[in-house]
This record gives sequence, C-alpha cells and structure tokens, in this order.
Amino acid sequence: MHVLVCAASKQGATTQIAERIGSVLEEAGHEVTVTPPELVTTLEGFDAVILGSAVRIGHWLEPARRFARDHAAELSSRPVWLFSSGPIGDPPKPEAEPLDVVELMRLTGARGHVVFAGKLERQDLGLAERAMMAAVRAPEGDFRPWTEIDLWARVIVREMEAAQLVGV
Repeated sequence: MHVLVCAASKQGATTQIAERIGSVLEEAGHEVTVTPPELVTTLEGFDAVILGSAVRIGHWLEPARRFARDHAAELSSRPVWLFSSGPIGDPPKPEAEPLDVVELMRLTGARGHVVFAGKLERQDLGLAERAMMAAVRAPEGDFRPWTEIDLWARVIVREMEAAQLVGV
C-alpha cells in the first residue's frame, strides 16, 4: 500500500514522530510519503493516510485542521488514523484529548486516534510561549514514547494488511 504520513509540527518534534511511523511502515513493506499537510494537494495514489499534529493550547495546529477539512471527502474513502503530540512531563499533562479530535474523527472517518507525549525545549519557543510555559511550570525535555509510537505503527500495519485481505 502507498501510505501518506502527514503531520503539522511547530518545532519539528511531531515531524520526527511522523518520520518514525513512516519508517515502521516502510520496514513492513509499504511505500510511504512523509510530508507536512500544507504540501499535499491531492490524496490520489494514496491507499491510506496517517494524519497528526502538535497540540497547542488544546488544539491541533491549523495546517492539520485545514488539511482534514479540505480533504474530508477523499479521507473518508480510505483508511485514516490520527495522532496528536503535545502533553509533556512524567506522567504527561494535560491528560485530556485535544479539543478538535471528535470533530476530526467525524470529518475524516478515522479508525482511531492516539495521543503521544511530546517534547519541549524552551529555546525553540517564542517569547509569549515561553511566558506561558513558565506560568504553568511546564517541564522541559523530550517525553516522546518511541516504543509506544513503534507499537502503534505496527498495529496500523496489521490493520492495513487485514483490510487488504478482505478487500476493504
């Protein structure tokens, strides 16, 4: 299958998650394209889509939300999975799902959504974001759960292969 892994990222940490997911799918024998959502003009030629976004103040980034809106009809005609990246700390906070997810699931017909802890490096933030992170005492560091990300990507591989067997 040819899979599009598309993720909106502010400082690059979510892009790295998308690249990791793409690597797992490639290792399983699938053709994979990893790209930011703003560079995708059509889903023609893609059999499945994994769409993700960094989460800021409880919301997906606008390029990912726009991608889902603009390609809703195409997305609903193929298997789609969603992922969010953003909670930080150990355990990751906030625990709540991003505010956009219910609508994005409905819009895309996604088969599932998962939230992965993210990464925070203050030097990558703007002044307002640094002030906000200081105010809430957000911990700095890389909290991305690479093993969980790999396992989730392998679940998608199994689901895609099962769908191919039954012709879905």
